[in-house]
Amino acid sequence: MSNVPIEFGTDGWRAVIADDYTFANLERVAQATADWLHADYGASPSVVLGHDTRFLGPQFARRAARVLADAGVEVTVADSIVSTPAISWATQATDHEAGVVITASHNPPEYNGYKIKAHFGGPAPPEMISKVEAAVPDGPRDAAPPPFGDLSADGFIYADDVRGGYLDALRRTLDIEALRSADLTIAHDAMYGAGQGYVQALLGEDQVVPLRHAHNPGFHGVAPEPIEDRLQELSETVATSDCDAGLANDGDADRIGMMDENGDFVSSHRILALLTKYLYEERGLTGSIVKTFSTTHMLDKMGERYDLPVETTPIGFKHIASQMAEGDVLVGGEESGGIAATGHIPERDGLYIGLLIAEMMVKRDLPLSTLVDELLDEFGPHYNYRDDIHIREDQKADVLDRLDNQGGLDTVDGHTVEEVQTLDGFKHVVDNGWLLIRPSGTEPVLRVYSEAESPEAAAALVKDASHQLGLDE
Repeated sequence: MSNVPIEFGTDGWRAVIADDYTFANLERVAQATADWLHADYGASPSVVLGHDTRFLGPQFARRAARVLADAGVEVTVADSIVSTPAISWATQATDHEAGVVITASHNPPEYNGYKIKAHFGGPAPPEMISKVEAAVPDGPRDAAPPPFGDLSADGFIYADDVRGGYLDALRRTLDIEALRSADLTIAHDAMYGAGQGYVQALLGEDQVVPLRHAHNPGFHGVAPEPIEDRLQELSETVATSDCDAGLANDGDADRIGMMDENGDFVSSHRILALLTKYLYEERGLTGSIVKTFSTTHMLDKMGERYDLPVETTPIGFKHIASQMAEGDVLVGGEESGGIAATGHIPERDGLYIGLLIAEMMVKRDLPLSTLVDELLDEFGPHYNYRDDIHIREDQKADVLDRLDNQGGLDTVDGHTVEEVQTLDGFKHVVDNGWLLIRPSGTEPVLRVYSEAESPEAAAALVKDASHQLGLDE
């Protein structure tokens, strides 16, 4: 259908290919993007556009480029598969009014999507997205846009080596010489996504063990999200080889997952804390710590120790990016693997963050597991757990209504709820941690998160809450 409502989630519009994600609906979104650009930036705006490895990515990207160019927007198209951070970098570095990425990020293989990047090189903030949503036409175009070749020949569409420019930017930002000269081997799991080949290009083939670096638009049937239960091959590779760490990225390489030298998963919560410690103590940098609602409270303790302000935002990196673009932010990130750090673009970048942690290992001359142990010794035990519960939309609405009407749960796993915070979902604060229940903004999923003083206690909070709400039936 070409008249379905187009709604952007936490980061972009996503839908199932051939269901709601069709060429006709993509044209509507591209037209709305052009109308917003003209309204906000005048007669001659420009965008940089790319796509990841998903099914029909090149074809969708070319169709979006044709619509944008036909609407009077100058379009620079990446000449190869690119990561989302590469488009974000190019948007800022080459002075475009916006960036567009054809990607569904970490969603299941049957999805594709459309991300918009703001001129500052990060996710378009909610006020920009609202303007695009309001501008989406009710129905399809009256006529097909001109052919891609004609628009290119007439100077409305240009091709550029966005990937190469982005890699050069990382070479300037990271201490690549230190990484290359160290006796360091990294296993890189691209999860069949757009991050393929980037780490080898920076460090050289001899220092990288590549996993899932192949063209597979179906991602071998697994959603390309770098969470622990989808990274068993990476864990085994690191644990049984001479690798010093494992890096994993999602479908468009803006998220990070890591394994230490023993093949043990290092969560995003701990990566954020490691970065805070490294940038403050070793590099002497300061700034605020900006985290989303579902992220570890260890960062609050670090803020107190280092006398750094800590700000909490709703879920979605777009809320962090605008603060990074406007203010003095040391690190910003979210539980789901989207992390940014000062000195780079105001955008989550899984490749940059993974290599920055590797740089920390080299500079401190310590293995990753020891760096994590330092955190726990200094700031206390913090363990996190998350369960993604696939649920019908009507069931999800019933659960949320129940929590809203009750003001949340009274107890969780025998602990009295001291406070229910509703910045984004329902966060139940208890004496030994917290439990958060919130809906996904892009999938028919209810997410349940927790933090406690042990892995078992964190899991117990989630299991008990799920049982109370009938989600374990």
